[in-house]
Amino acid sequence: MQVPAQLTISPRLAKNIRRNVKERIIEFILMTAALVAVATTFAIVGVLLFESLSFFKTVSVVDFLTDSQWTPLFEDAHYGIMPLVSGTLTTSAIALAVAVPIGTVSAIFLSEFASHKTRETIKPILELLVGVPTVVFGYFALFFVTPMLQAIYPQLPSFNMLGAGIVMGVMIIPYIASMSEDAMRAVPMSMREGSYAMGATRFQTAIKVVTPAAVSGIVAAYILAISRAVGETMVVAIAAGQQPNLTFNPLDSAATITAYIVQVAMGDLPHGSIGYQSIFAAGLVLMIMTLSFNIVGHWVRKKYRENY
Repeated sequence: MQVPAQLTISPRLAKNIRRNVKERIIEFILMTAALVAVATTFAIVGVLLFESLSFFKTVSVVDFLTDSQWTPLFEDAHYGIMPLVSGTLTTSAIALAVAVPIGTVSAIFLSEFASHKTRETIKPILELLVGVPTVVFGYFALFFVTPMLQAIYPQLPSFNMLGAGIVMGVMIIPYIASMSEDAMRAVPMSMREGSYAMGATRFQTAIKVVTPAAVSGIVAAYILAISRAVGETMVVAIAAGQQPNLTFNPLDSAATITAYIVQVAMGDLPHGSIGYQSIFAAGLVLMIMTLSFNIVGHWVRKKYRENY
């Protein structure tokens, strides 16, 4: 039986059909990957909430937020999260005090003053810091930075938040420098040329024109750096000590939320015990802190973002 001529498919149309099928398959794979990421996020939040609710059935939320002692593994147990929060905020503040000015200045130099060859040389070297294992940074803080600080301040203990915070700041400089430089490079050249036409110098243009125009991207870099500092584990676990003290003095030793989670997760606590559940309550607090920073960053980006 012969196929009618009007029902035959041209080679070009058959090729388009095969291409459309391939594109649909690729689209399905990409959508599946995205859904897996979303489902993983919801699963993590669900586990934190489930285990934390079990924890708060035993421990009062008021005591959790107001008690000044954190000793869940002791016989006289106290479950005040504030000592861990103070250690986390102090080390993060020190890290940002180091990383924000150095990273921002580096970004301005790379974007506005460095030649193409210099930029292509310095930026990859700067980004190599991201690939260094954090445990190396931790021992660097303990055996190199802290002894240098002790030469200036002999009373400084071997475990302290200052040395850990400084090294954390060095560690997150590439995040700020790279993202801020990308944001500045995205500013249209016409804005620079207009500034030069008005008689401004390169420095004035960089500070008063380019930087304000790229503020949304720079703030996004700061928020990423804050989240990275708050969630850092090994540096603070090694160099800051693991003593949960309610103090904001950077010269003291302290424990952070992540350091406590590592300390307990490596122990032999039975599953379902109150000590085991405490790491999920601490993790929930850490997630809320990080989420708050990201919400603030999203609001700032949305408020000050400019479309060119």
